[in-house]
Amino acid sequence: MKQLILCVGFLLIALASPSQAAEKSASADAAAAAKAPATYVQVVTSMGNFTIELNAERAPITVAQFLKYVDQGFYSGTVFHRAIPSFIIQGGGYDPDYKLKGNPSKVVNESGNGLTNVRGTVGLARPPEPHDGDVQFYVNLADNAALDPNQTRWGYAVFGKVVQGMDVVDAISLVPTGAKGPFKENAPLKAVIIQKIERVPNPSP
Repeated sequence: MKQLILCVGFLLIALASPSQAAEKSASADAAAAAKAPATYVQVVTSMGNFTIELNAERAPITVAQFLKYVDQGFYSGTVFHRAIPSFIIQGGGYDPDYKLKGNPSKVVNESGNGLTNVRGTVGLARPPEPHDGDVQFYVNLADNAALDPNQTRWGYAVFGKVVQGMDVVDAISLVPTGAKGPFKENAPLKAVIIQKIERVPNPSP
């Protein structure tokens, strides 16, 4: 009888082990993902540099697209073509002659990912069509709740935040602006050039 009980006990342990192992493996994978280091990029401009921490957990599609073009060197030689104090600066898609650069891919809109357009965050710019964003990005200079989604419309997807150099972003927003190229207003009259965007290690506190 004791042998029968022992056999049944060993059988139950054997049956439970794969399930428990799978649960432990899933938990370990989740923990590893949570501990995965963030990705940082530095935006090197003609007016100074700033560093962005990207949030691939909340905006995986947008971050993957952004990094693809970072690694290709696409952003080198583009400009900030829009500068509005207390609102945003926007760039990454036009050359110094205010002509669109290339024909980049469109990105599915990831607004509603829990990240909001507060000061210092970085979002994907787009035309009125919600899924027509590509490489152009903006930095919020204030809390811009009007750019967040609601129940009746799409918002603008936030995918990172400035962790160093916000003073540079502020300075860019204050340059003289006016009509330039296809823009009737808010375009820097003297080009603010993005010399390059590159991956960098975690910036020192």
